[in-house]
Formats: sequence, structure tokens, C-alpha cells
Amino acid sequence: MKVFIAAPLFSQAEREFNEKVDKILRSSGFDAVLPQRDVGDLWDKLKKHGKRAYKDVYRQDLKALESCDVVVAVLDGNDVDSGVAFEMGYARALGKPIIGLKTDVRKFAEKEEVNNMIAQSVIKIVRDVQKLPAELRKLFGRQR
Repeated sequence: MKVFIAAPLFSQAEREFNEKVDKILRSSGFDAVLPQRDVGDLWDKLKKHGKRAYKDVYRQDLKALESCDVVVAVLDGNDVDSGVAFEMGYARALGKPIIGLKTDVRKFAEKEEVNNMIAQSVIKIVRDVQKLPAELRKLFGRQR
């Protein structure tokens, strides 16, 4: 099963957490797509290719999403990262299942853990990254 990891990637802590998610999935036999690695570093591409890099990264990200079977979306924070929300919407429009990963105890609102549009888009929210592979297997069976 090919898993797209939709996650914020603008701080060192975010990138390191994403790499941890990737490592856990790969060591459990999943084929993971990690945009910060597989689509490429936008900032590095901007230095080399200028503003054209924005369109290139956008197109490559969509192509990577289209190639995946399922999306794991990191939902940490008071509100979901705007790029993650877009990737979730695109995946949903493609009919791809989405699993939320929320390790953060903060809530979006008093009665909403995450924004309702996000909550309605996911099949399940997993709270422990270590349990993610088992939850994927439970929901979708063995890897393809």
C-alpha cells in the first residue's frame, strides 16, 4: 500500500516528526511518500529555479497524491496546516481514504477537536504514531 504523508514541513521539528512517521510506515512494510523528500525542498528549488519552483512543487505534489492509495494527514496544532488541508481536500475529491494522525492535545474549538470539514473527511483519527501501521492494516487489510 502506498501512503502519502500530508504534513506541515516548515520547521525542523515538523520535518523530523514527518521523517519519524515515514520511518515507522516503511519499517512496517508500507511504501510511503514523504513530500519533503520525494517532491523536494521548495526553498532549495527556489534558489535554483526561481518562482517557477512553486508551480513545479505544486504539480509534483498533486502527482504524488494521485499515485497513492491512502493519505495519512498530520492534524497537530490548534488548526490544521493549510497545505495539509488542501492535500486532504484534493485526496477526498479523488476518492482516496484519509487517516488523521493527531498527537497534539490542543483542540480547534471547545466542542471540536479539529475543524468539522477535516473531521468529516477522515475515516479515523489515530493518536499514537506507533499505532499507525496497525490501524492502517485494520482498516485496509494487508499491504498491496
